[in-house]
Amino acid sequence: MSGLLRFKQAVKNAVSRLPGGEWLVRQRFAKFGAVGFAGTIVNVSVLYVTDKFVYRGIESADIRANLALVTGIFIATVHNFLWNRAWTWGDRRIRGRASIIVQFLQYCTSCSLAIALQILFTNVLRRFMFLELANFLAIGISAVLNYVINHVWTFRVRSGKDGKKV
Repeated sequence: MSGLLRFKQAVKNAVSRLPGGEWLVRQRFAKFGAVGFAGTIVNVSVLYVTDKFVYRGIESADIRANLALVTGIFIATVHNFLWNRAWTWGDRRIRGRASIIVQFLQYCTSCSLAIALQILFTNVLRRFMFLELANFLAIGISAVLNYVINHVWTFRVRSGKDGKKV
């Protein structure tokens, strides 16, 4: 078994040990992975387009790459929030206009650590490979932390006004 497959199995085993973990592995974690994969395509596509075309007038390769990286991360974050809210954790949605703003801010806060790690790992890895590949690998590294924080905080089970779990 390759290192990546062993890592994936170790994460799956760890999540399975959590209360309700088997269900998470079968359902929610797979949805999160699908949304994350689509978000990765969005992220890398925006990164490429902005680095090669939108920001091409910026002479410094480092500034251009980091602007492109931040743009890709922002667009992918909005994409992933909307899909995770509607599909992955759709059964835990809170209602109302203000609630989506609060939940988006929670999502952004929970993603901030994963984003910081993604930027750090991308900048380290891009010295040894293409920017897009470095970013792709960094996204994978930060995805596991992102899932756990969002599951237990942003999209946690909430109590309704009547005390029932929603």
